[in-house]
Amino acid sequence: MCYRYFLKAGDLKAAAKKLGAALKKEFGTRYNIAPGVSVPGIRIAGEKGVPEVAELKWGLIPTWTKDPAVLGAKLANARAESLADKASFRDAFITRRCIIPASGFFEWQSDPQGNKLPWLFGRADGEPLLLAGLWESWRAPEGTITESCAIITTEPNDLIRAFHDRMPVLLAEENARTWMGACADARARLLSLLAPCPASLMTAQRVDSWVNSVKHDDERCIAPARDKEQLGLDLDT
Repeated sequence: MCYRYFLKAGDLKAAAKKLGAALKKEFGTRYNIAPGVSVPGIRIAGEKGVPEVAELKWGLIPTWTKDPAVLGAKLANARAESLADKASFRDAFITRRCIIPASGFFEWQSDPQGNKLPWLFGRADGEPLLLAGLWESWRAPEGTITESCAIITTEPNDLIRAFHDRMPVLLAEENARTWMGACADARARLLSLLAPCPASLMTAQRVDSWVNSVKHDDERCIAPARDKEQLGLDLDT
């Protein structure tokens, strides 16, 4: 699944510019983003259909839930194969689709000793990732509104398959625009976008185990691992 990623402030600005989204608030660089925190998401806002950067809590809260604590971070991801029909995501899929910008995302591999070895995945061209997402608006009984989101996952490509059986949906710029703004009756077209990104467009880098703890949020989280001779995986095989 996709439960950890990082985002440079510059990459957020670049993603917003690509999609013509207004960036009304400054977001700092985050090196170790985990479910349950607020993240920037790009969505269509208002009747004029203008893209905007919104602050969304990562972990989708369906409108019908009575207690957001029961779901919340548990719905950080939505499976592409079932989101159009699953009650938790169905309404958001119809009218509340968004893009979650990222600089890279993390996955872990276990070595023979059972240690969790973190890997960082990004685009080979260095451009920001445009992750397909959904967003939702939940109103508490006292009237407080919480806007939340989930990242959509799909089958892994040949690179990710060595680490996990799922990967986030990475969209090209044109497809990201379609994902955010397509009409509700374009179900087949929307679902066709939720395919694995070609492995040739991605890079993988073993990084420091400092990122394993969600308490850490600094540059060391994306620093190359210092024990390269113990990578435990040959990506050329």
